[in-house]
Amino acid sequence: MNIFTNLRLLRKRPNATPLYTEIVRQARQPDFYNKLGVPDTYNGRFDLIALHAFIIMRRLKSIGKNGETLSQALFDCMFIDIDKNLREMGVGDLSVGKKIKNLAAAYYGRVKAYEDALLETDEFLEAAFKRNIYLDSRPSSKQLNTFVNYFREQIKESESWSLDKISEVDFVFIPPPNIK
Repeated sequence: MNIFTNLRLLRKRPNATPLYTEIVRQARQPDFYNKLGVPDTYNGRFDLIALHAFIIMRRLKSIGKNGETLSQALFDCMFIDIDKNLREMGVGDLSVGKKIKNLAAAYYGRVKAYEDALLETDEFLEAAFKRNIYLDSRPSSKQLNTFVNYFREQIKESESWSLDKISEVDFVFIPPPNIK
């Protein structure tokens, strides 16, 4: 395959930027941080973006080949944005590649943890969220339970989204729960 073939393949790839923008918009909802106790840090924001990307990519992969193509474009878009943000934060060029590799591995670890936990009881999801979303913070049992319920409801809602709805960003994420 020569460079011109590679360029043609890239042109055929769907534009996932609007979809990624919607994921970031959802992940930046203040109630995740203010009410549900997710740390408002680089790691906390990454984890909420990764979680919502997982929800969409999981649905896309269940749709078939065209869904998988959009899922890959979304993954690429997400990591191009992460690369850009790392550079804007002052991470040196020589370190960016290693950080991206580590974040991609972290993302795949979360995908595995969430896929496995979805097949189990809520306690498994709680444990996965404590390890990933909440990191070193200590959410209340109510916050954790509410987050698990939000995630399960969002997964269920996403099962009704068609490829066209996702491609056109013609769907709505469930708002983060506003607990007191």
